[in-house]
Amino acid sequence: MGSGAAVVVALAAFATGCGGGGSDTVAAKPPAADSSGAEAGTGAGSTPGKPTDGKVDFDTVFKTEERFKQALPDPASMAGWTPKNAGADIKESPKPAAECGADTHWDCTSVARGDANFEAFGEEALFDLVAYADKKAAQDACRKEKTWSAKYAKAEVAPVPGIESHAYYRNAGGLDGLNLTMCLGTVIAQVRLEGEGSSLDPATAHSMARMFVPRIQKAAAAS
Repeated sequence: MGSGAAVVVALAAFATGCGGGGSDTVAAKPPAADSSGAEAGTGAGSTPGKPTDGKVDFDTVFKTEERFKQALPDPASMAGWTPKNAGADIKESPKPAAECGADTHWDCTSVARGDANFEAFGEEALFDLVAYADKKAAQDACRKEKTWSAKYAKAEVAPVPGIESHAYYRNAGGLDGLNLTMCLGTVIAQVRLEGEGSSLDPATAHSMARMFVPRIQKAAAAS
């Protein structure tokens, strides 16, 4: 995570089952696509794989605990998975772009970050949401992350319609993982699968992304 003063907030509500998006859910593990391409858990009143609220190119800046709570998956949306932890890191003094050179990490200019993590049968599902001050900063960071991750083996994860994304396999800390990165509006959203019990299934990552994206869009559209 980038440097600078920050307020770290533990999102305890996630661990007890309350949260933001509500009806968008992922089916009990393993969440996988059927032969028609439709996934379980897209939520009542929504169309699978399509935005249910808000815009892909939203201008909303995610810099409050409540907006992260609305956007990140909660236990109700992850049926069959055990919540591990969740939190938000709101920077009090974000770094300006002028202080973030070509060699700095892609999240250097971020203004906030949130995450929610779950586990089931030895597999971990990790959701990260990195927020920026505007769409340009997010797009610049997205390009930088894509360049940085190009050294890893590409993973074939079907994209959520209308969302720029890329996926790759990476070993970190002795664990193999599948990382899916999505760029939309003022944020970069990531879904990661890892753990000794994980099959690193691209269909699972895709299903989770289809649940995650509408939650982000609803949070961006909220007043």
